Amino acid sequence: MIVSTGTASGKSLAYLTPAVASCLDGGTVLYLTPTKALAADQLRGLRELHLTQVRAATYDGDTPFEERTWIRRHANYVLTNPDMLHRSILPRHASWMSFFRRLRMVVVDECHGYRGVFGSHVAQILRRLRRVCVRYGSTPTFLLASATASEPGAFAMRLTGLEMDEVTVDASPKGSTTIALWEPPLTELRGEGGAPVRRTATAEAADLLADLVLADVRTLAFVRSRRGAETVALTARAKLADVAFSMPYTGTPLPATHRPEAAKPTTTSPPQATHWSPDTALNNTIDHDPNNHPDHAPVNGPHHGSSHSPGQGPSSSPAIGSADRPAQGPAQGPADSPADGSAKGLADGRCGSAPTGAPESDPAHIPSRNAPDNPLSWALPDISDLSNLPDKIAAYRAGYLAEDRRVLEKALRDGTIMGLATTNALELGVDVSGLDAVLIAGWPGTRASLWQQAGRAGRDGQDALAVLIARDDPLDTYLVHHPQALFGQPVEAIVLDPDNPYVLGPHLCAAAAEIPLTEADLPIFGPTTTDVLDDLVNQGMLRARPTGWFWTRRERPTDLADIRGGGGSLIHVVESTTGRLLGSVDEPSAHTTVHTGAVYIHQGETFLVEALDLDADVALVTAANPDYSTFARDITDISILSTQRSHPLGQGTLHFGEVEVTRQVVSYLKRRFQSGEMLGDEPLDLPPRTLRTRAVWWTLPASAVTPLAEAGIDLGGAAHAAEHASIGLLPLFATCDRWDIGGVSTELHADTGLLTVFVYDGHEGGAGFAERGYARANDWLTATREAITSCECDRGCPSCIQSPKCGNGNEPLDKRGAIRLLNTLLTTA
Repeated sequence: MIVSTGTASGKSLAYLTPAVASCLDGGTVLYLTPTKALAADQLRGLRELHLTQVRAATYDGDTPFEERTWIRRHANYVLTNPDMLHRSILPRHASWMSFFRRLRMVVVDECHGYRGVFGSHVAQILRRLRRVCVRYGSTPTFLLASATASEPGAFAMRLTGLEMDEVTVDASPKGSTTIALWEPPLTELRGEGGAPVRRTATAEAADLLADLVLADVRTLAFVRSRRGAETVALTARAKLADVAFSMPYTGTPLPATHRPEAAKPTTTSPPQATHWSPDTALNNTIDHDPNNHPDHAPVNGPHHGSSHSPGQGPSSSPAIGSADRPAQGPAQGPADSPADGSAKGLADGRCGSAPTGAPESDPAHIPSRNAPDNPLSWALPDISDLSNLPDKIAAYRAGYLAEDRRVLEKALRDGTIMGLATTNALELGVDVSGLDAVLIAGWPGTRASLWQQAGRAGRDGQDALAVLIARDDPLDTYLVHHPQALFGQPVEAIVLDPDNPYVLGPHLCAAAAEIPLTEADLPIFGPTTTDVLDDLVNQGMLRARPTGWFWTRRERPTDLADIRGGGGSLIHVVESTTGRLLGSVDEPSAHTTVHTGAVYIHQGETFLVEALDLDADVALVTAANPDYSTFARDITDISILSTQRSHPLGQGTLHFGEVEVTRQVVSYLKRRFQSGEMLGDEPLDLPPRTLRTRAVWWTLPASAVTPLAEAGIDLGGAAHAAEHASIGLLPLFATCDRWDIGGVSTELHADTGLLTVFVYDGHEGGAGFAERGYARANDWLTATREAITSCECDRGCPSCIQSPKCGNGNEPLDKRGAIRLLNTLLTTA
């Protein structure tokens, strides 16, 4: 069974009740979660039940070895993750004999996170688990819990290989949530080709996080990368340090009894869009006439808006909400934002109303907490907190020590930390109740993830604020200008491909090492199993015998499958001056994250990579404090191996098939943190990598493109621009990230003899993303055209047709030509 409902709807109780009952009845329970944080949180909840018959324990990479033997012998509720199931529990199933014989239930929590290549690996791990259970005579019930998903029963059946019932009705009580779509302003800076540069989403998120923490609003900021999470936390802490240094104190602390009560909900549930556009930004943020906004007013609190002047582009349009603003009247925040439209924090003066021209550092014009004319005095912290303001913000991500992560989770729950910048490690069901606001720096990849992250706030039925901050990216730009693509739309189907031979093969080897494979096992692993087994025998990986297939090598077969990474050996990141091991990255990622000259951040410390030695599997780094970030760029060549499907599309033809991609990182960009200003493009000398994968591509015949060339369109630049934009928009239609896919475009491809644009899966053997693009091609390419058309720039910018990954320096690009080219493709002759 799969339970697929919204955040805080009681899914944990739905599986916890039968799971605990199974333990009390003498059975065992296996609980699977994608993250260690969620397992630790679930363990805490189980122990709070004080049931001595339930012997719960986590079994993951953080579990001390001396505890593992006790867990195998005595625990009856084991919380683990797919990695440990793959590498430790299943290969050593004989040591878990007693546990498997009594196994009554397998709980797969937050299963919507199992998508793409990772989900395909997990699907095969679950099939191996079912096979081991059969060996020990148990037939456990599989109970899956997921955020709201499209066709959850079909997805669960594909994930487990079992028939599934689904529960999708959600009748749980919820507070209202205000959703703000926030587009950072264009700056006066210029990037490649003179393109305008938009203020970065991480800079906006840092400003907002500092403002909200200063206003005593407990906030979680989701950032897409580990580096970004560290950067947001560091920047926000620096802003609060400035406030603590500059803000004097007069008067006495505001008594707790005088703290304002939570504002009455002003939005309805489910969440509604509060979208700030050039024409409505000012009205939506400072007009509090209830007759004008009966249903969709922002959460009450300090409001700041800025209108768009002609020719300046959109400005930041804040909607900062607080659950404890004064109940006595509307916010009295300033009616106009700084001239540059940036999101200046309370640390920069938004919390006061100093006369024009007065120095901000003049104590006479710094608001005191209880000043009678200070409308935000209620939001300023007690004087005892000022010196510790920076300590109220921290970063949280994978890679921290287990005890550090547990301390951060507890500090957020009890209010010691008021702001946490995190990767999606806290997206899943970790109980961080009491949050007031969530900041989401960049589109998280799917609508399901958006609502999951937004649902972290208001988890006890409280009202909440969620702000989606757009990155300088075609998809983010499209969404803030087309809110109808978010609201009132069903969430995406979850894409995975467990039959991918590059996924299936290693797991068949692992299964044969666990228990020799027989003919009876083949249906468990899917319809392609026989062909893949033949290939494995021919490669000498397995040995066929009359009784089945056997693993005969000395190596560990589980090492063949890197279920989360891109494969290859690990590159160790070492500080050159001390020899300290900071961390590790997989070899494919090393080309883009720890190349020579890269900025590397580890637990708040910033390093520069001195050298990447792929032969020695080491990247040497040195402590530094650069004011820029780095982005690797690559060039790509592609050849068609086979075409599996084709059909006409407008005046062209759409194809799906297998391709071979050769990629090489050739340089990296340096971009200033706060402004996004380009500081340079530095060359790199790294070896190429070859990838056999699947792609969707479209072609246009000469009869369709000749009129465009005669009209002065640069066909190569037009195809290049369309490729970049279509890569940016595909994640809206396939559950993937822009960095999961790649593309190639050419005016004349050697294999087709035509103008061709490719978009391919960035994983060996494919991940199902390109196939999804093939199925939704008309919608996908129509949205691509609309995203380019709606962008306000003249010749192209990162919000529409420029790509940070482009190894050709975003040249040539033709924005007008891309629109004409897509019009031709989508129009029937």
